[in-house]
Amino acid sequence: MKTKSALITAERPMDLIGNTPLLKIQSLSKLTGCDIFVKCEFLNPGGSIKDRAAKQMVLDAMEHERLKPGMTIVEGTAGNTGIGLALVAKSLGLNMVAVMPKGQTLEKERMIELFGAKLVLVDPVPFANENHFYHTARKIADENPDQYWWANQFENTSNMRAHYLHTGPEIVEQMNGKVDFFVSVAGTGGTIGGNSNYLKENVPGVKVHLVDPEGSGLCHFFHHGEFKSQGSSLTEGIGIMRLVENFKQARVDDAFTLPDSDVVAISRYVRDNDGLVLGSSSALNVAGAVRTAVRAGAGKRIVTFACDLGERSFSKLYNPEFLSSKGLDSTSPTVEDLIKKYQTGL
Repeated sequence: MKTKSALITAERPMDLIGNTPLLKIQSLSKLTGCDIFVKCEFLNPGGSIKDRAAKQMVLDAMEHERLKPGMTIVEGTAGNTGIGLALVAKSLGLNMVAVMPKGQTLEKERMIELFGAKLVLVDPVPFANENHFYHTARKIADENPDQYWWANQFENTSNMRAHYLHTGPEIVEQMNGKVDFFVSVAGTGGTIGGNSNYLKENVPGVKVHLVDPEGSGLCHFFHHGEFKSQGSSLTEGIGIMRLVENFKQARVDDAFTLPDSDVVAISRYVRDNDGLVLGSSSALNVAGAVRTAVRAGAGKRIVTFACDLGERSFSKLYNPEFLSSKGLDSTSPTVEDLIKKYQTGL
């Protein structure tokens, strides 16, 4: 018996970016009484949601002749945007320099180099320090403007435009326009900025929730208008302590902070019950979706992102020695504990 199959053809790896499927997480949907969906961004060719921003930023820069043939892309990155830009650069015959703070997972460092980009590691310092990875990338471009184009993912609104033009419409189509809550972390703010705008314009009544890790000031900024934070987080590339142009575009209805212990608990639960291995930012997203589901009550439809491949978090999130060094236990709390905590008003 013959079966029909769809043959997808593309000219370049970057042409495969986008059109990712939505997956219903059965275990958590059953626990909460809500349908919790993750958009599987780890299926992009560079392995993360940042492929979308990388592609849009590069194409827009080429269209406006800010990035020309023969130039080199340079960007400061915690990892995934650098990987996405390296992929897009090679697809277009360009070179890429990624400036990355030391201390990110080794998996991300290796992926940047595997895609053929030059990796420049700098000490992790506060943003005010001129040697911060953001400023270092900018200086490289400023000193050689005819040779380098700085992607500037925090302030370059082509980042959020990628999600307004593509990711948001995909979600609306896949969910048949029925979304009660959209939950997302924010790093540059491009993902939550672009998607929140599109969803608000096209899905009546949808609510947008920002989930923030400890060490980030976005939640406090949302509620109080100033950046303050406590603690730190094992999540990478998530959270920020300043207002950037992409996050300015976000249309957020509520914001809350969750600790790393919730990230660890959720990551183990969906791995063991659903066969889904989440990276740290993805696990934070899903924890935020569970909190939203518990607080909203049964019957809601909630969408969030599985931002990247779980294997990129192996040396931290799935490393017992690392977790122990941070005072974290991979077996406590349980997801049932989390649900009780969320019910009591976190």
